[in-house]
Amino acid sequence: MDLSRFEAIIFDLGGVILNIDYHLSANAFKAIGAEDFDVLYSQAKQSDLFDRLEIGAIDAEDFRKEVREIFRAKWTKQEIDSAWNAMLLDLPSERLELLKELSTKHRIFLLSNTNEIHYDAYSEMLREKFGLKDLSELFEVAYFSHQIGMRKPDLETFNHLIQENGLDPKKTLFIDDSIQHIEGAKAAGISSYHLKNGDIVDLFAGQ
Repeated sequence: MDLSRFEAIIFDLGGVILNIDYHLSANAFKAIGAEDFDVLYSQAKQSDLFDRLEIGAIDAEDFRKEVREIFRAKWTKQEIDSAWNAMLLDLPSERLELLKELSTKHRIFLLSNTNEIHYDAYSEMLREKFGLKDLSELFEVAYFSHQIGMRKPDLETFNHLIQENGLDPKKTLFIDDSIQHIEGAKAAGISSYHLKNGDIVDLFAGQ
């Protein structure tokens, strides 16, 4: 990929920088009794509960309370968080090195649909494995949906990032593994790359 025409690069987190597997959370919830968890959550479509968690409309404790009510269960905080975080896998060191290298040539940003529970989990992973406070250390600005009250693929989310940082959409590249987010970025005039398979490191090889 020729990056010479891009002044800025916006990265998705899950499935691009952080390895994830949505099925693991579904399986973990099923293991504790939530047989129809798939009906409530998937990568492409989420119920209102997860949307509200992602934009910070409800906090972690309200989320746990609603999950217990939906499944008529008495799960502990640890049981819910463990099942919900099961999808979070590893964060390969070579991807962090790539970000550091790219930041010397481009303005790099993070735009992630995430939530309070996941944020705490992968931030702890970063501290323990890499000695980093959080992901904000790797980017000019890191945008997390539950903190800014907006999420992809909504046009306002992309416009917010572009306007706040004075970016030129035509000179900005957005990378994500979800097609609906790619379409949202394109609607904002941002050049986009759909990372379907492979590793982000391979995409930038030879740059």
